[in-house]
Amino acid sequence: MITRRKFFRNSALASAGLIAGAGSAGMACSNRDNPGSYDIMEEALKFRKINAHEHVYLGSEPSSLINAADRLGMEKLVVSLPVTVEDRVLVTPEKFRECNNLVLKAMKLFPDRIMGQFYINPYYSKESLEEIDRCVSAGMVSMKGYYQVKINDPLYYPVIEKMIDLKMIILMHTHCGIGVGGYRTKYGNIQANASTPDDFAGAAERYPEALFQYAHTGGGGDWEYACKTLRDYPNVYVDTSGSNNESGMIEYAMKHLGEDRLFFGTDGSYYQGVGSILAANINDDQRKKIFFDNYNLILKRSGNHVD
Repeated sequence: MITRRKFFRNSALASAGLIAGAGSAGMACSNRDNPGSYDIMEEALKFRKINAHEHVYLGSEPSSLINAADRLGMEKLVVSLPVTVEDRVLVTPEKFRECNNLVLKAMKLFPDRIMGQFYINPYYSKESLEEIDRCVSAGMVSMKGYYQVKINDPLYYPVIEKMIDLKMIILMHTHCGIGVGGYRTKYGNIQANASTPDDFAGAAERYPEALFQYAHTGGGGDWEYACKTLRDYPNVYVDTSGSNNESGMIEYAMKHLGEDRLFFGTDGSYYQGVGSILAANINDDQRKKIFFDNYNLILKRSGNHVD
């Protein structure tokens, strides 16, 4: 029988897990067998971290990002600022340049911590290619695409080809609707132009030398379908960001994609992002890869890696 003392002790551990994004399931390390001796924040700080998916000035000032990063031991944050409007025509070059200027501002405020990620709208092809040149010259390290244009749309072809030349990765916003009655919705309930796993597969097959980052598997949706669809495309990587981190997600992704294709990210959900990896039934070498090594190897291709 569970005693009152045991109840409160276990409840305290569960609360700590929720605060740090780690559910009570999946406590794999031996020291976790004794809840009273487990310090989740101490364990969080054991690992170097590159946050491969974050945003700035979308409700968060650069100083707020750094404050959260300090608490959780994140050395670097890869940040972008997209325009949250679906109509591709309305996201003009003036608007995406303004977004990138704000990211450059954040980079200047925290040059040793914030790595910039440029955002473009390929509907405006010439201006997008020019903006990539401008942002790379200013020190940005990768690209962010949003839900104005799908990643396998021919509008993206010139951008992808340029990114291949730059040896940089493309992070794309995604959506994958949950199936109902055995039928998986093609576009989900929202964001008709958001890239689905099938869109990524099409782009990856056309451009096997390109590097793609499938965003926020931890953000809900049919992440199991995403992992199965992307399994045979080794140039597609998956980040773990999001607030809906279901138990077993990390293990499932690793089973289908391998330990070298997962990136740590938060997308605004800091404690959940760190906690889901700490709570997963994986070893510390695998955590080290997800938290830091895998994305750093991508950065190394373009000479932007962290020493």
